[in-house]
Amino acid sequence: MAEEDWSDTAQHWDAWYRTDRPPWETDLPQPAVQRLVDDGAFHGDVLDVGCGSGENAIEMASHGLHVLGVDWAAAAVDMARAKAAARSLEVEFEVADAHRLDLLGRSFDTILDSALFHTFSDEARSTYVPSLESVTRSGSIVLLLCFSDLEPWGGGPRRVTQAEIRAAFADGWVVRSIVPDRYEMRRSPGYALAWLATIQRQGVTTDRPTL
Repeated sequence: MAEEDWSDTAQHWDAWYRTDRPPWETDLPQPAVQRLVDDGAFHGDVLDVGCGSGENAIEMASHGLHVLGVDWAAAAVDMARAKAAARSLEVEFEVADAHRLDLLGRSFDTILDSALFHTFSDEARSTYVPSLESVTRSGSIVLLLCFSDLEPWGGGPRRVTQAEIRAAFADGWVVRSIVPDRYEMRRSPGYALAWLATIQRQGVTTDRPTL
């Protein structure tokens, strides 16, 4: 997909946040993310990619984690910053393209993808995963929450199979686990069946060669 298409998509999401309240915005962190926080699954520098209005990032920051939330919808980032300020929490939020995370110039120990992966086409996944690689190091963990293929079709994002997750992260990653979970939203019945995957970056060499 051409780079200008990402810009068009960003404008689409931004317009949605400016004119409506998207159904995935519940004004609460996802329960799956809350459990992960309580279990100590997040550590070090944390990136929340596709952070939306920031509830998950804010929840992590409230537990003392250093979090950067990024989204390509500027309106969502504005909302996230306002929420963090209202709760007197220090959380970084930036407008960024999930397919060009290298432009952040940083690396992270843990990455949360809550409901972003399932919005991508196969072609988009082929640029998204390398983008994640650009901000990870050996041992970094991606925690991925996405709609499951067990969720009946009724519109909305793609349903994702376990095999698709494993295929997307086949090179340079190890899929540690994929377990059934739920993604909460405001549309009836209030949730969608989901997969929660734990994926670890492997074999990254950061040492510079001796001259």
